[in-house]
Amino acid sequence: MQPRVIAVLVALNGARYLPRTLAALAAQTRRPDSTVFVDAGSTDASPSLLAAAGSTRLVTTPARRSFGGAVTHAMQVSPPAESENEWMWLLGHDNAPDPTALAALLGAVEVAPSVAIAGPKLMRLDEPDVIASFGESLTAYGRSVSLVDGELDQAQHDIHSDHLGVAAGGMLVRRTVFAALGGFDPALPSADAALDFAVRARLAGHRVIGVPAARVTSAGPPELFGRKSVSVGAQNRIRRFAQLHRRLAWSPTVALPLHWLTLVPLAVLRSLGHLVAKRPGAVGGELGAAFRAAFDGSIPAARSNIRRNRTMSWAAVDALRLSWADMRERRSSEHSAAASGYMTVRDRPGFFVGGGAWVVLLAAIAGVVAFGRFVDAPALAGGGLLPLSTTVSKLWSHVGYGWHDIASGFTGAADPFAIVLAVLGSLTFWSPSLSIVLLYLAALPLAALSAWFCAARLTQRAWPPAVAAIAWAVAPPFLASLTGGHLGAVIAHILLPTLVLAVVNAARNWSMSALAALLFAAIVASAPILAPALVMGLVAWTVVNPRGLLRILGIPIPAAALFAPLVIEQVSRGNWLAIFAEPGLPVGDVVPTPLHLLLGVPSHGLAGWDLFLAQFGLPPGIAPIVVAALLAPLAILALVSLFVPGFRRSVPALVMALMGFSTAVAVSQLMVTTIGSTATPIWAGPALSLYWFGLTGAMVVTLDVVRRAEVAPALVAAVTLVALAAPMVTVAATGTIAVAASNGRLLPAFASAEAANRPELGTLQITAQPNGGIATTVHRGLGTTLDEQSTLAATDDSLGPRDARIATLAGNLASRSGFDIAGELDALQIAFVLLPNVTDDGAAGTRQRVADALDGNRSLTPIGATANGFLWNYGNIADGPAPVGPGPLDTTLGVWVIIGQAVVIGLTLLLAIPTTKRRRVRAARVDFRIDGTTADPVSTDGVTA
Repeated sequence: MQPRVIAVLVALNGARYLPRTLAALAAQTRRPDSTVFVDAGSTDASPSLLAAAGSTRLVTTPARRSFGGAVTHAMQVSPPAESENEWMWLLGHDNAPDPTALAALLGAVEVAPSVAIAGPKLMRLDEPDVIASFGESLTAYGRSVSLVDGELDQAQHDIHSDHLGVAAGGMLVRRTVFAALGGFDPALPSADAALDFAVRARLAGHRVIGVPAARVTSAGPPELFGRKSVSVGAQNRIRRFAQLHRRLAWSPTVALPLHWLTLVPLAVLRSLGHLVAKRPGAVGGELGAAFRAAFDGSIPAARSNIRRNRTMSWAAVDALRLSWADMRERRSSEHSAAASGYMTVRDRPGFFVGGGAWVVLLAAIAGVVAFGRFVDAPALAGGGLLPLSTTVSKLWSHVGYGWHDIASGFTGAADPFAIVLAVLGSLTFWSPSLSIVLLYLAALPLAALSAWFCAARLTQRAWPPAVAAIAWAVAPPFLASLTGGHLGAVIAHILLPTLVLAVVNAARNWSMSALAALLFAAIVASAPILAPALVMGLVAWTVVNPRGLLRILGIPIPAAALFAPLVIEQVSRGNWLAIFAEPGLPVGDVVPTPLHLLLGVPSHGLAGWDLFLAQFGLPPGIAPIVVAALLAPLAILALVSLFVPGFRRSVPALVMALMGFSTAVAVSQLMVTTIGSTATPIWAGPALSLYWFGLTGAMVVTLDVVRRAEVAPALVAAVTLVALAAPMVTVAATGTIAVAASNGRLLPAFASAEAANRPELGTLQITAQPNGGIATTVHRGLGTTLDEQSTLAATDDSLGPRDARIATLAGNLASRSGFDIAGELDALQIAFVLLPNVTDDGAAGTRQRVADALDGNRSLTPIGATANGFLWNYGNIADGPAPVGPGPLDTTLGVWVIIGQAVVIGLTLLLAIPTTKRRRVRAARVDFRIDGTTADPVSTDGVTA
């Protein structure tokens, strides 16, 4: 008996493909006996095209249906099968068959009565010679695999016939088998629907084959059927759900509870894997697929279907799975094919050949000259510097939200800079304070190195990166921050070029986006005043690169997580501007003039030139002229960049310079920190570093454009910048700066020795003020370290109960009174009183008055003068607990703050880990500039994403 064929053509918004498919169906050498056209809920011209084609039956589904659902609905409303030898030929609107396709399929099934499903060779619609799909299989863990995909058809796969599954498009299936198996699983609308159906057919005792002589076109994967486009994340979600659904539907009854219970935990683990593999877009789909598979309620019906029709063991399926060896071979072939289309291209100046190594070496020598006297120092102190805690555990105990043993003590949010210090101190875990010493010794070469790599990204020539590295290493705001002990500004300056380099690449690369996020968090934590300018820069970069919207806008997220507790607390105090206070030990600085800021100098001096020229008897007015003359080559080259070819690259750099200068002018007038009775401005060094970075970037553009004429201006700029830094380096080398070597002790040796055995003991420090008053603070144990400092305390001008209590005690100690001093010292566990030395003449009289009062107090025993000041001892304190509050993990809020910040930073770290051994690029590639333009018309397909 001749087989009877019903062609079932399903269309869903496929009007652009239907004319070709209908014409190909009508041109078959062996025409179908009847046709059923199904409109699955189209909103385009598909219904009218199907109606005009003249089918045996036209079916319209009551709602938008999947391909399998539309076929099932069409068969339900069609007359029953006339014989056992009736076949269904399933076609989608994009499945245009070759004229001999149906004849080839029927020829294959007629000679093999055990075959119930035959699949054609699907070819790409836009590339008819390339195979889109021919055969499907499973891995050992149940992941579906297309056996052939994207290969040029050279008959290399025509020897294979038996397949575990075939694609739905063009499938020829026995109608009685389709009806018995219940058609495609309704829970699988697209991905793996045909594979699941084929597996159930094999379990029912039927064969599934591929027919290479039958060729049918396909416009895309099954997930794309009826859709204009499907995002990568959506495709991953659909495919992962299909895999999980099959796992639950096919698993033995005994294993089903285990599979169900592990759905969500495995989804979490796989999400971490997606982050490591730089696929963050797949995380949401992974979790969504797991929850849907666990709770959509489709599993009982699917398992019942298999149980009702199964006549064969799973061995019939396992024999056609891909083994581990097969998968290794496939991956090896894919990697070889990918590698053959790539080549390594060097179009940047080499670090060693291009002179970068020499500049870094010279910067290292300059660093040794300036700070070489710190080589054997265990710690640094002075200016804004203090030693760190003595152990790594103490460093990390000061992050998050908890007790701060500073001033009178309080519970609140830690500065994000505490995390930076904890990471820095952990690098030299045996002596955390040593990390700051090493940072000072390596600061200049590190700055030169980061600037060189950033500048090399913008040019193919050797001179511009070299001059940029010199300019960045000897920048006046950088040297001023180093000599003044502004550690946060130093860290921000070193990291800023690396951040810009990462942001430039972040639009195309998840790993670079995560790295930029970590650098952004570190910079903003170290110098909060840079946050507004950097955020505006990110927004502008998003406008230039809209395709990288998610990657760029995600950069501030880790910084936001670190700052959230502090911001909430400062805003609740009504002091939101204090968010921008410089972290670390408050330092009293003179407000710089606009002229100083324009010259890139954040301090009152002129990069040391005022003192240097004064040695020769020159008037003070000469120093600004000399500094301006030395800065002139840099300024001229930066301004010329606006008038040279490619000036669009210099505009972003000069905009950064403008934002940096504006920020410096604004913050230098912002008084949010108090030292005793004196309000101090925010250190403008980080803002001027941004200003200097913009000028340096514009200079690089000019030097890159002038080409062969670059040597003379580059040499002049380099020499003048080195000359500009000479006085500051000399001052640092002679030791006449605020920062000095320290033995790591914060308190006099006598107090430190007692505190080593009894860490609950406190030292009351009374500091004379120029206005005749006194400032007080309490140090517990070995003293208040740099990582214990808090901007909440430095910017708080209110007087709490504990503050009032300590102020009352200090006031009575500083003058003769009938106050019960001994009882209060016992209650507060204060064993020492320290009176620091002062240099201000206005405070000298006050200090002497306080010293006389302390000497006359019978409860105190003079210890004597120390390097920290004069020390008195109160030695009658009984053992007892120190008046401290909860640590960061002792309260629910503290635990949640730590967990939230750890999760955000941990996920960002996973995303930042590179997953490729080396970076490969196409022989022709796009040279992205900082303004988003391209230098050469080339391809970026090989850039690691």
